[in-house]
Amino acid sequence: MLITLGLKGLQMVHHLHHSNHEITFPSEITRRALIKGFGIGVGASLLSSLAIDDSFAATSTLPGFDAFSKSVKTLKSGKYYLVESNGIPSHNMMVGITNWQQQVPTVQPYTGDNAWKIPVKPVISKNPISAKNNLFRGAIALAVNGIPIFNAFNNRGEDSNLIGELDEWGGHCGRADDYHYHVAPLHLQKIVGKKKPIAYALDGFPIFGEVEVDGKAVKGLDEFNGHYDAKKNYHYHGTKTYPYINGGMRGVVAVAEGQISPQPETRPFREAGAPLRGAKIIAFEQSGTASYSLRYKVNELENKIEYSTTLASVEMKFTDSTGAIVQESYQRR
Repeated sequence: MLITLGLKGLQMVHHLHHSNHEITFPSEITRRALIKGFGIGVGASLLSSLAIDDSFAATSTLPGFDAFSKSVKTLKSGKYYLVESNGIPSHNMMVGITNWQQQVPTVQPYTGDNAWKIPVKPVISKNPISAKNNLFRGAIALAVNGIPIFNAFNNRGEDSNLIGELDEWGGHCGRADDYHYHVAPLHLQKIVGKKKPIAYALDGFPIFGEVEVDGKAVKGLDEFNGHYDAKKNYHYHGTKTYPYINGGMRGVVAVAEGQISPQPETRPFREAGAPLRGAKIIAFEQSGTASYSLRYKVNELENKIEYSTTLASVEMKFTDSTGAIVQESYQRR
């Protein structure tokens, strides 16, 4: 079977794959092995292709972000904490996806005026917003490694975790080839510890892991996956079952066209890909400072995409199972 590669040729209808209801992440030993094989500090190595604003402090002003200070920069500015990153995590990506729309991770310009904004003083809303019927566009939280977190439901209202769209770390790429999570990045708990958040909702309230800061079991979560602590401070928790992350916005936010505002703009390099029926991503490797290779199988036939990315452009080489090659170049729009 000949499989023609490239966005122009891959227009197959995808059958939705269902996975287990509970998401599991690689163990710490497995995670370390994967990171070692992938190249420790992918996010940090890409800083040469992303100009972090010099006005940003070298250390975090929010608990949790300090563990990723080499690749994520924060600054308190007025009513917001500003967070800069390049959108590429230090862990591996893409492996395990079985419902793939042919997008790949590329660096993103989350800097300067396009940085993430987290309210310094979050306020409980009298009219909280549920993520069950809103916020299907854009991010609803930001992980402390600088990776945005979207609604557990994709823009079609489907649970991304249940239909095979997510990799082993709970993420995938959007239409702008932007990597993001759709579930809580619980694997970050072992890096930041139980006393620090693994993420912050865009209403400003922190998202902790699966236990309280004292190590005790989490009890009494509301429909938004949050509750108050003994000091009457509100916070969310990440869980392995729906809603996985903050199930909406308990705090005050502004919503414009179905997404929280303000938040960074992501501009695509190319037209959005179509689902590729029967594809499973089996490997993702870094081959240079900002160069990658992604291998996937369709009907047990292996195909490969090799690409290099900057903030302005991406060069892509598609090799199908017969050895046929298609090369494409794109400029960010």
